[in-house]
Amino acid sequence: MQDACHRRNTHHGQTKPTSSDNGSPDSTGSVFSKWQKKFSRMTGLGLSEDERKVVEAERAAELSEEQFQTCEKWKADLLRHSPLIRFLSQHLEASGCAFSRRHFICQPCDPTRSGGFSPEHGVVLCENRLYSKSHLEETMAHEMIHALDHCRAKLDWDNCLHHACTEIRAANLSGDCRWSNEWMRGNMAISKQQQACVRRRAILSLRSNPKCSAPGAAEEAVAEVWNSCFNDTWPFDEVYR
Repeated sequence: MQDACHRRNTHHGQTKPTSSDNGSPDSTGSVFSKWQKKFSRMTGLGLSEDERKVVEAERAAELSEEQFQTCEKWKADLLRHSPLIRFLSQHLEASGCAFSRRHFICQPCDPTRSGGFSPEHGVVLCENRLYSKSHLEETMAHEMIHALDHCRAKLDWDNCLHHACTEIRAANLSGDCRWSNEWMRGNMAISKQQQACVRRRAILSLRSNPKCSAPGAAEEAVAEVWNSCFNDTWPFDEVYR
């Protein structure tokens, strides 16, 4: 029996190692060890508190990088191919306030916003708050309308009436209040849905301005400029939906 066993593990006069030979690589154990580490990283099970913190930090960094790259990719594509964004870009250039890709900055933001406009720095696109390319398109359009308004009128952003007017126009003209978005928000109205959405979102935006955050200040400012600003569709001939 020993001779037969020896012959089964011998090739050209050399003994063929078995899994029980001392010093042989344990491939099964190696695969299991790698799988166990991957499982622990995915679930957090079997990790110490310090190891768990490291894994969470790595995941956050990976997600942030993925969100940034997605934002940059969609942004570049929209600047090249979106009729809406190209139209607004042309009007900004014609108004003497040309925007290029560098004026759109992808970065993480707090959960209350998806974008922002600064006369000094351009447009912030909140990479962690963008749900789709169409959502990014609406966000870019919204902020570009603020840029157009600032370019043509040199808005005083501490003036609640100025701020209310541009928020009304941005909500009305960017596509932000189209019926599909309102349906997703659960805010469908039987009549005058566009007006209700624009008014609500303009007030919400205005309340974030410390100069207009007093009780009732946002509502009063929006009401005072409503007629003139809701009906001002420049540079469009009609409301974009």
